[in-house]
Amino acid sequence: MARDLTQTQLLTELEPVAAREVDRHLAMAKDWHPHDYVPWDEGSNFALLGGIDWDPQQSRLSEVAKAAMITNLLTEDNLPSYHREIAESFSQDGAWGTWVGRWTAEEAKHSIVMRDYLVVTRGVDPVALENDRMTHMGNGFAAPSQLHEHDGAGFLHSVAYVSFQELATRVSHRNTGKVCDDPIADRMLARVSADENLHMIFYRNMCAAALDLAPDQAVEAIANVIMNFRMPGYSMPNFRRHGVLMAKHGIYDLRQHLEEVVGPVVRKWNLLDRNDFGPCGETARERLAAFLHKLETVDVPRFEEQRDRALSRERARAEVLTAT
Repeated sequence: MARDLTQTQLLTELEPVAAREVDRHLAMAKDWHPHDYVPWDEGSNFALLGGIDWDPQQSRLSEVAKAAMITNLLTEDNLPSYHREIAESFSQDGAWGTWVGRWTAEEAKHSIVMRDYLVVTRGVDPVALENDRMTHMGNGFAAPSQLHEHDGAGFLHSVAYVSFQELATRVSHRNTGKVCDDPIADRMLARVSADENLHMIFYRNMCAAALDLAPDQAVEAIANVIMNFRMPGYSMPNFRRHGVLMAKHGIYDLRQHLEEVVGPVVRKWNLLDRNDFGPCGETARERLAAFLHKLETVDVPRFEEQRDRALSRERARAEVLTAT
């Protein structure tokens, strides 16, 4: 029977892969500067400096775009907590430390550019946004609870989680850019999405290497992450209300989660067809296969039916208001 590897053993064995992936990332990443994506000439002072404070009429964003921008920005704001989680699960030495530092620096650009855009264009209430940032960052972030407490679980759960989370964030940013009805916002969030995609590739490739090294441990972690997945912003104010609005209007919904996030990564790893699992790994894979089947055949159709009914009711109410 294969022996479970400790976190130290996993990190040591996988460090050469991490070094190659860091080199690949640095070769592919493109330098960009947040200030280049902000329409500074639209800015004006607020009341404290003799200008005018925010008013809802100043925003050109729809309610859906506001909800998505706020959710995505507050998610990016919690970077200190994410850095702590990654640094503790990985290492601050060697290739691991290089990656943690580089990833953190790149992620910081996302909150900088999005906040600057929203404040300069007066897209959302800056006071409410700051209050929510204080609350969300005060709550912090903790990785989903680990069902298996063996020594390597922290690293494996972390690398599995971010393999899906980075791709989910990419989808959400990209679709948010489209609903803003502003070519500047669309271009800005396309740039952010490109970063998220490269981050996803690093983590996805590291998780693939972990599957080859410790298949049973890795597939257990992956199954746990998929079956208990939550977006990292779940503790922010109004997360549920904004999430429902985003799902109803196609920014990030259950079908996108299955078909654009979970499905492609699972197929990339050949997770459901590989033959190197032991009894524990097979059990985890069977649980995962059953979960994905239910998601596809029951949960997604049910969500879409409920969403379509809700949108139909909204359209009917809008027609009544227009008629009167």
